[in-house]
Amino acid sequence: METEKKIEQLREEINRHNYNYYVLAEPEITDEEYDSLLKELEDLEKKNPRLITPDSPTQRVGSDLTKKFNPRTHRVPMLSLSNTYNEEELYDFDRRIRDSLPSGEVIEYVAELKIDGASVSLTYRDGYLVAAATRGDGTTGEEITPNVRTIKSVPLKLRKKEIEGYLLDDIEVRGEIFMEKKAFLRLNEEREKRGEKVFANPRNSTAGTLKLQDPSIVASRPLDIFVYYLIPAEGEFISQFENLRILKEAGFKVNPWSKLCGSMDEVITFCRETESKRDEIPYDIDGVVIKVNSVKQQSILGNIARSPRWATSFKFSARKAETTINDIIWQVGRTGAVTPVAVLQPVSLSGSVISRATLHNIDEIERKDIRIGDRVVIEKGGDVIPKVTRVIDLERADRGPATTPPEKCPVCSSLLFNPEEEVGIFCENHLCPARLKGALSHFASRNAMDIEGLGEAITDLLVDRGYIKSFPDIYHLYSKKEELERIERFGEKSIGNLLVAIENSKLKPYEKVLFALGIRFVGEGVAALLAENFPSIDKLADASAEEIESVHGIGPRISESVTGFFRIGKNREMIGELKKAGLSFEAEQKADKTDSLKGKVFVLTGTLSQMTRGEAKDKILLAGGKASSSVSRNTDFVVAGEKAGSKLKKANELGVKVISEDEFLNIING
Repeated sequence: METEKKIEQLREEINRHNYNYYVLAEPEITDEEYDSLLKELEDLEKKNPRLITPDSPTQRVGSDLTKKFNPRTHRVPMLSLSNTYNEEELYDFDRRIRDSLPSGEVIEYVAELKIDGASVSLTYRDGYLVAAATRGDGTTGEEITPNVRTIKSVPLKLRKKEIEGYLLDDIEVRGEIFMEKKAFLRLNEEREKRGEKVFANPRNSTAGTLKLQDPSIVASRPLDIFVYYLIPAEGEFISQFENLRILKEAGFKVNPWSKLCGSMDEVITFCRETESKRDEIPYDIDGVVIKVNSVKQQSILGNIARSPRWATSFKFSARKAETTINDIIWQVGRTGAVTPVAVLQPVSLSGSVISRATLHNIDEIERKDIRIGDRVVIEKGGDVIPKVTRVIDLERADRGPATTPPEKCPVCSSLLFNPEEEVGIFCENHLCPARLKGALSHFASRNAMDIEGLGEAITDLLVDRGYIKSFPDIYHLYSKKEELERIERFGEKSIGNLLVAIENSKLKPYEKVLFALGIRFVGEGVAALLAENFPSIDKLADASAEEIESVHGIGPRISESVTGFFRIGKNREMIGELKKAGLSFEAEQKADKTDSLKGKVFVLTGTLSQMTRGEAKDKILLAGGKASSSVSRNTDFVVAGEKAGSKLKKANELGVKVISEDEFLNIING
């Protein structure tokens, strides 16, 4: 009993210090003292494993690898925000709010920083963190709970479960995970010292880290969080500003740079002040989010399409800098697209040194009359991708000659192809080393063949050394196992893991393999459509452009790309070799598929008790129906489960038929 009491005391003390350090930034003890407390707790739990609980500070980092990120449906959709770019658009937003609310309503706004990170949803039940998920498509994200548990500013247990009469026993909390600028720079410095590839920017690094399969690596990255939205399972709170206060009292890290504004004039003043102090803020922001404060008013205003009517974001102007173009080079991407890139005199912009910027295509170069030696203005589009916006002095007498596109591939010297009615030029040689490397990275990526261990650096090495010259070569690497183990940076274990991942990739379904081939314009959604309508690669290869275009959602651009791909004999040979290697090029037959719901559109909302939404969607598709994510006048049925939300309300407004889960099953089962 004494041991149990001591363990609980240590947990409470460590959690308090975590809160003080990671949330309040007000540490009370030294790092050594903190480590000593944690070590004492670890020792006691090791001797008494029955007393270990999931919320213990020692349990933040799990030992199990995450092999699959399962889908998780959000209680309330994670909508995207509409954007405004000037003060006049903010006044228009204010005018629409006032026109949409009953006359005489007092309107307040909450202005918050728009953190440039990765959105996340956290679910707490009975005061404990039970799930964390990415935004995904807004309705369904991917569960990343083990990785989020490693972030010290995310409470595993709420400090309070009831605050001033508000129950927090079942809540969903929205937030933004990010890296501070200095922490990101330190991370890159450490990676550079180890000879590893450095990250492009904090946002991409954050998003990539959250999808790593090893929580111990995630724990080593400097991830942090600010939460900004609270959704209770039942009822609603009074206001957004009060929600922020409640979240802070519950133990969450809430951004202190927010303001309750009584008018749009106050909001605009806040936006101006924030933009002027942008460089002083220790993390990246790209604007201000403005929300109607009253939750009741938010409900009246509702949503439009994928955005709430009661919120918008004010986007800051892009960062700009002046520099000189030292050269213009042409680089080859995985689809064979050959694009121009400006090699710049290095210049600092938004906390990073920029030495290259995209020029998009030859039309863009000619329109802006960009030449080598020009003094130009560059900016970061969306604060991420550098681009050249204009030449400073077009009248200069000593300007260099105009740039012309190459006739041959700058990597393999193959003749380039310019598709009709397109600006872009392409290398059609699938064995082009530059194209091959990009194509292999795509082929092995998580959403395609998911070959863990065949990342960019390893792919480059294997291509450069001649081990991989096409996709089928991946499936012959097992015969080179002993040779590969002797290569520096490899070893028996890493090669063994890679070969297992390659073997497992053979289990991927036809639509994933089709997507992995990297056919131009064939993304995941298009690949699934093609696989459904052409249930084998042979049927797709023999299909005419007209037959492919007859599939709803497929246009001429896609059909031309697909038929063009299969016209190349080497591509058909490659597919033949992949078939021999054991990859699946036929769709699984679903014997129970019918057309009983052909043409019927269903929308699922709320929690279903007899199946998941994914299972319900599969039943609809198997019966020939369509599952939509939004309610419109074209919707035939809305299936309403428990705690159905805005979709149910909209269905009633539009007069769309609403059915229960039991009624849905009766329709499905005939």
